[in-house]
Amino acid sequence: LQELQSSGRGRFLLEHAVPFSAFLTDSFGRQHNYLRISLTEKCNLRCQYCMPEEGVQLTPKSELLTAQEIITLARLFVKEGVEKIRLTGGEPLIRPDVVDIVGQLYKLEGLKTIAVTTNGINLARLLPRLKEAGLNAINISLDTLVPAKFEFIVRRKGFHKVMEGIHKATELGYHPVKVNCVVMRGFNEDELLGFVDFTKDLPLDVRFIEYMPFDGNKWNFKKMVSYKEMLDTIKQRWPELEKLPCEASSTAKSYKVPHFQGQISFITSMSEHFCGSCNRLRITADGNLKVCLFGNSEVSLRDHLRSGASEEELVQIIGAAVGRKKKQHAGMFNISQMKNRPMILI
Repeated sequence: LQELQSSGRGRFLLEHAVPFSAFLTDSFGRQHNYLRISLTEKCNLRCQYCMPEEGVQLTPKSELLTAQEIITLARLFVKEGVEKIRLTGGEPLIRPDVVDIVGQLYKLEGLKTIAVTTNGINLARLLPRLKEAGLNAINISLDTLVPAKFEFIVRRKGFHKVMEGIHKATELGYHPVKVNCVVMRGFNEDELLGFVDFTKDLPLDVRFIEYMPFDGNKWNFKKMVSYKEMLDTIKQRWPELEKLPCEASSTAKSYKVPHFQGQISFITSMSEHFCGSCNRLRITADGNLKVCLFGNSEVSLRDHLRSGASEEELVQIIGAAVGRKKKQHAGMFNISQMKNRPMILI
């Protein structure tokens, strides 16, 4: 107890006696109830801002987490208070056992939301089975509504499959279906109004994400369109745009055109960080825990699992990593200089 009282984190936990897990609470009082798990490093697209054309050096399959290991870790985190798990990649829907993984997660008591972020290529085909297995929420990445531009940015065909996936998700009752759109100057900033229009008759939440303009390892701000600029453009066309209330831990600022079925949101990854309310942790496909998307410190849960660590030991290791989480990530300039794995591998 004395040890607890002497550390800032311990004092915080003692003063704010909450049922939430001490292990998933950091020294700034942030409670991490949201876990993102990458199911694969592979992707069936080659988006220009995400992956080099030739792809990336993949981790050998034996070093990736098995479905069983994923469920073991998920169970541990849910026991400690995680209420939402998002499956990411690479492209999670190319993992052959994805439906089974969702089904296993669905059985975890205390888990309220199972979500997936997908490029939508395999979505229409898999969604009925995913829904039956227990999938609650869907984010689909789509940066353009113009098929030729789509092929240019993703270096593959498949625009119509993505649109089919979006419509299938709304048909199956997902509400809202989130559509993630990275806005890049000179590429798609002229489509903002088209994307807003897309929310008129469909229950979508189109989320405009500020582009993080790395060129090599330096920033090229000319390609970045800020949230303020996007908002101005949209308000010129829809001055009646109204702001919606949002949850404390939300990374998105949401708005709605009155009488439209859907809404739009902005994710201000560049202009305003949201570290203060961060409630997210990440596990990479090769089983490393990352407490910050932009931090380069990682701890291998896979190695501890495979060397027979007990549940108690794993929880201690996770708690120690969460305890080391910094107040906020390095500034944008430093991020560009930092050694970190490419986004596709996070």
